[in-house]
Amino acid sequence: MDVGILLSFLLFLGFFAGVGLASMRVKQDTTDDYLVAGRGMHPALAALSAVSTWNSGYMFIGFIGFIYLMGYSAIWIGVISTIGQFVAWAWLYKFIQKEGNERGLRSLSSLVAEKAGAPEAKLAAVLSVFFLAIYAAAQLTAGGKALFVMLNWPELVGILIGFVLVVAYCYAGGIRASIWTDAAQSCVMIVGSVILCWVALGNVGGFSGMHENLESQSANLVNFLPSDISLGISLYFVAFFLGGLGVAGQPQVVSRVMTLKSDKDRKQAMIWFFVWQTPFIALMFIVGLASRVLFTDGDFDAELGLPALAMDTLPALGVGMILASIFAATMSTADSQVLACTAAITDDIKPEWREDHKTTKKVTLYVAAAATLISIAGLYIPGGDSVFTLVVLAVYGLGGIFVPLLIIRWMGYKPDSFHSIVMMISAFTGVIIWTVLGLGEDVFPSVPGVGAAFTAHIVMCLMRDDSTSNPFGRFEITQDQRKKFTTFGVIALCFVGVAEASYAIYAPDAAEDGFSDEIRMYTISNLNFTTLEIASGSEEITSGSSIQVTTDYAGADGLPIGYEFTATHSDNEQACDFTASTIDDDVSIEGGIGEYLISRTDSDDTITDGAMWINTSLLEADSMPIAISEAQIIAGLAPGDIGLGEYSFELGVTSNSDGGVICQNNDDSEIVDWKIEIVFLNSFSTSYTTS
Repeated sequence: MDVGILLSFLLFLGFFAGVGLASMRVKQDTTDDYLVAGRGMHPALAALSAVSTWNSGYMFIGFIGFIYLMGYSAIWIGVISTIGQFVAWAWLYKFIQKEGNERGLRSLSSLVAEKAGAPEAKLAAVLSVFFLAIYAAAQLTAGGKALFVMLNWPELVGILIGFVLVVAYCYAGGIRASIWTDAAQSCVMIVGSVILCWVALGNVGGFSGMHENLESQSANLVNFLPSDISLGISLYFVAFFLGGLGVAGQPQVVSRVMTLKSDKDRKQAMIWFFVWQTPFIALMFIVGLASRVLFTDGDFDAELGLPALAMDTLPALGVGMILASIFAATMSTADSQVLACTAAITDDIKPEWREDHKTTKKVTLYVAAAATLISIAGLYIPGGDSVFTLVVLAVYGLGGIFVPLLIIRWMGYKPDSFHSIVMMISAFTGVIIWTVLGLGEDVFPSVPGVGAAFTAHIVMCLMRDDSTSNPFGRFEITQDQRKKFTTFGVIALCFVGVAEASYAIYAPDAAEDGFSDEIRMYTISNLNFTTLEIASGSEEITSGSSIQVTTDYAGADGLPIGYEFTATHSDNEQACDFTASTIDDDVSIEGGIGEYLISRTDSDDTITDGAMWINTSLLEADSMPIAISEAQIIAGLAPGDIGLGEYSFELGVTSNSDGGVICQNNDDSEIVDWKIEIVFLNSFSTSYTTS
C-alpha cells in the first residue's frame, strides 16, 4: 500500500465527511427535514447532488466498464439517455414537484396514489425498496472496488466501511448531509477528471494515438455502431431514451426535486444539472477509451478502468483525490437510496410511522444493513459484483414501474388501485423476465418494462369497465387527430425501416469465421482436456551424463495444444553402514518442440513439466470473466500446427551420495522411466455478459 495515496485519500475523504457532518448545525429534528430538507434547498446544490446521485458508482465504475467493452459505440448511451433525461426534467419533474408541494409528499411511491397508504402506494413502496436496495448495494460494491484497486484492500472491507459512512450520513443530517457532500465531491471530481483526462491522453498519444491503438485491438472499438444487435438498432436506441426518461422514476433523484421550493427553482436546477453532467459524460468517455488502450491484460476487470488509470498516471495526491471522490460519491448516493427506501416505508408501507423521527432512523439502519448484505452476497455470486449489471436492473426496474404511471397521471388520467397495480406488476414482470432470459444483452430492460405497463394500461382502458376508456386523460383524440397520429406513425415506421436497413448495411460484421468481434465479459467453462502418449521408455543413466529422447508426431489424432514430459525414478543409493544416510539424486529435463522448450531439474520421484502454445491466460476465465471477443477466444485457443514435428529432449542424472562413519555410499547411476504426452483441448463453452 502506498502511504502517500492512503494519506491523500483520508485527507479528501475527511473533507467530504466533514461537509456532510456540518449539516448537523442547520438540521431540524423533524422527519420532513430528514427526508426533504424542509423543501428549501438551493437549486445549484440540488442539481449538483442530482448529477452525483444519478451517476456516482454507475458513472465512475459501471459506465467506464461499458465504454471499455464497447468502444466508440458506447457514446449512444450518453447522448440518447441525456435526451430522455431532458424530457423528464422539463415535463415530468414539473408535475412531480407540483404534486409533491401541494400534497406534502416525501416519496415517489406516494405520487402513484391519491392518498397515503393506498394499496397501489404500498406496492410501489415495496418495489421501490426492492430495487433501491439493489441500487444501494451497487454503490457499496463500487466503493469496494475502488478501494481494492487503489489501496489493495479487500472489497468486503470497502463495503463495510461504506455501510458505516452511509449510516453516519443518514444520522448526521439526513438528505441535507447527502446533498452537501454530493456537491463538494462533484466539484472536486470534475477538476480531478479534467487532470486525469489530460494526463491519460498524453500517455496514449493524444486522440489520434488512442484511435490507432483501439483500432489495432479491434475495428469494432472505433465503430460508432455496435455489432451483433439481434433485436434491432431501433429498440437498442429506444432503450437508452427510456433509460434516461427513467430518471423520473428514481426515488433518490426525485427526492432532490422535492427539496426545491418552486417551479422557478426547478428550472434553474435543470440548467445546472445539464451544464454539470454533460462534461462529466465526455470526460468519462475519454477515460474509458484510454483505459482500454492502457490496460489490455486478459483478466483485467473493465469496471476498474478509472481507478486503475488514476493509479497509472497520477501522483499520490491525485490518486487519493480521485479515490476519495469516487468513494464519497458512491456512499452519499447509497445514503440517498437508503433514505428514499426509508421514505417509502414510513410514508406508504407504514404511514403511522410518518412523523415518528426515532422510528424513521431505525428503519434507515435496517435498510442500510440489508443493502450491505446484498452487496456482500454479490461477491460470492458469479457476475454479482458487476456494478453496471446491478445498476441497469435497478434503474430500468424503477423506471418501468414509475414512469408510465407518472406519464398517465401527468396527462390527467386517474387510475384506480387495481389499474395502477396491474401496470406496476406488468412492468416488474417484463423487466425480470427480460433479464432472466438474457435479452438485456442486446436491449436494456427499459423497453419491456415500460412497454408492458403501457400495454396493460391501454388494454384495461379498452376492456375494463372501471377504467376510463380514454387512455390519454385530459387529451381528447378527435378523428382528425387520429389521422395525424396515423400519419406520424407511418412516418416513424419509415424511419425505423431506414435505420434498420442502414444498420444491416453499415454495422460492423462478426468475424469472417462466424464468431463475434464484439468485446464482452466472457466466461470460458467446461474445458475438456485429454492426453495421448506418443513415446515412452526406461533408461539407466550414469551420473553426470544424459541421453537424447526423440519422437515425431504427424497429427494422426488431431492438433495438440501442448505437451507434457514425465520422468519417474526411485533412488537406488544404499547405505554402506548403519550410520550412513542417503540423498536423492537430481534428474534434469531439457528440450521440447520448436520454440516451446522446458528446462527442469528436480530430485522428486516424479517430475512432470510441459508447455502450451495457446493463450493460457484464457484458461483462467472459468473463474473470472475477462474482456474479450468470441473471435479472440477462438483464435487464442486454436492449436495451430506448432505441435506437429519432432519432439526432442535431453534427460540427465546427477547422483548425490552420502556416507557414514566407516564408508562412503556407492551411487553412480539411476534408472529413469520416462514418457512424452501431447495435450488436446477437445471442447469448451463460452458465455458472456455486457459488463
